[in-house]
Amino acid sequence: MSKKNPIQKNAQTGSLKMLWSMAGIGLICAFLIVMTYEGTLPRIERLKAEALEKAIFKVIPGMTKKRTFKLDENNNFIEISSDEKDAQLVYAGYDDNDKLLGIAVPASGMGFADILHILYGYDPNKQAVVGFYVLESKETPGLGDKIEKDENFLANFAALDVALSDGNTTLKNKVVTVKHGAKKNNWEIDGITGATISSRAIGNIMGESTEQMVPLIFKNIEVFK
Repeated sequence: MSKKNPIQKNAQTGSLKMLWSMAGIGLICAFLIVMTYEGTLPRIERLKAEALEKAIFKVIPGMTKKRTFKLDENNNFIEISSDEKDAQLVYAGYDDNDKLLGIAVPASGMGFADILHILYGYDPNKQAVVGFYVLESKETPGLGDKIEKDENFLANFAALDVALSDGNTTLKNKVVTVKHGAKKNNWEIDGITGATISSRAIGNIMGESTEQMVPLIFKNIEVFK
């Protein structure tokens, strides 16, 4: 009967020890990552909530108070005392005399690099979007991130037409992004040269969201007052 070569046996033992060591290191690293995530999550959530709060007051000019509403399964808005995860929320803005000034609506969709999260302000009296803010973006610095910084682009949202058609169930015209310099109508978003995909993505997000949310807000307008 042949005996195992001592050198071969030692090599196998050494390989086994190395595998166990690597597995142990991997488990420790995974544990540290989870602990770090769990430890920083509350702070991340708090910072996101603070950023959202500031954005709400930016997209509805003149507001000093807010109330939070969620859309229920019957397409009715009901007031809630705090944000609820996975709910379709909107934020009603009021002046010091409790007059409704507008509704801040979160929306999201695919950009060039990742999901874009935005917030826009809807004024039911003007039937227009009167404010816009990018909550979260991973678009290319210097190009795609112009949707957050380009003054000409942001000017699109000072009075973006989202008027309702007869019956108040659909928009007269869907919001769309057009090529830079080609804007002719108030429901069009003038795109950004060099950031075509990102600016067009904003048009898609705004078009889909306003098409769905504006008729629902109008239907529930007395709830917000």
